[in-house]
Amino acid sequence: MNSSKKIILGMSGGVDSSISAVILKDMGYKVSGLFMKNWEEDDTNNQCSSKKDYEDALRISKKLGIKLSIVNFSDRYWDLVFKNFIIELNQGKTPNPDILCNEQIKFNYFMNHALSLGCDKVATGHYAMLKNGNEINTLHMPLDKIKDQTYFLYILKQKIMKDLIFPLENIHKNDVKKIAKDFDLKVYEKKESMGICFIGKKDFSRFIQKYINSKPGLIIDEDGHELGKHHGLFNYTIGQRRGINIGGKKGFPDKPWFVIKKVISNNSLIISQDESRLLRNGDVNISKTNWINIIPQSNKIYHARFRHGGKLIPIKINSTSDTSIKIKLMESERAITPGQSAVIYKDDECIGGGIIDA
Repeated sequence: MNSSKKIILGMSGGVDSSISAVILKDMGYKVSGLFMKNWEEDDTNNQCSSKKDYEDALRISKKLGIKLSIVNFSDRYWDLVFKNFIIELNQGKTPNPDILCNEQIKFNYFMNHALSLGCDKVATGHYAMLKNGNEINTLHMPLDKIKDQTYFLYILKQKIMKDLIFPLENIHKNDVKKIAKDFDLKVYEKKESMGICFIGKKDFSRFIQKYINSKPGLIIDEDGHELGKHHGLFNYTIGQRRGINIGGKKGFPDKPWFVIKKVISNNSLIISQDESRLLRNGDVNISKTNWINIIPQSNKIYHARFRHGGKLIPIKINSTSDTSIKIKLMESERAITPGQSAVIYKDDECIGGGIIDA
């Protein structure tokens, strides 16, 4: 049935894209792989992950009998993703480069390049489900709700969804690993990567210091007591507990400390032993929105997720525009963080989302 249809699959060298190739071949498609390179190796210690990932993808494609090509978007990644990442870190935000990479590179330049090679559809190894109507395409949670990656995909646009396929929509991660083991594809043991995946084994703080204003400053509590010094606000995120390096302090309870705020104006890190200070139950402003199919209606109940794997929080839409939205949380959520994304759901359908402002 699918024997005449050509699929180009984004192959990363990981288990998910590898088993996507197996599934697509079993479905009768003519499959070829395309490896996307987003970073130029400058590492002399053999720790740059993209080279190893390509070698894994090449080995797997040979074992499965499919052709693998490579495309280099390093310059575009630098201009469209990495520069923005650095700017937002300097602003005290916690950006998500995976989402921006999906929007600017993977489902833009990569996908257009793949389609220009004459394929019928482009596939990736995301855990998500697409439903195609006569004129409207919708994005839904996959069978494996734990691995659900719709949080990273709210940036999808209608014009490309008809050309997309997600082979892992109806399979659990454990079954993916089992198939890999049965095929003797050793990638089933490979650790998953997210965020700035090309960093590999490099220490994030040491790596990013080459590109960011690493300015030391004070760590203080909410009453202004000086408790220590930080080595750059970019090292911390809201809600963080580990790595603050504030031990037992005289006059304070023997309890953990949590990051509750980053103040750019005076370069200070605010921490508290009261974890409830991280709970948010008011309004949240979201900008740079993208709506896949429908714009959410004011005063209607939806659900929102504020981090990948986070719980779905009931919300009410207070106001919307073409580029922004204000929502009211109907339950408390912990550590809502500027720079991260808020993704909106109607039942199991992901309808879109945007960047958390305040």
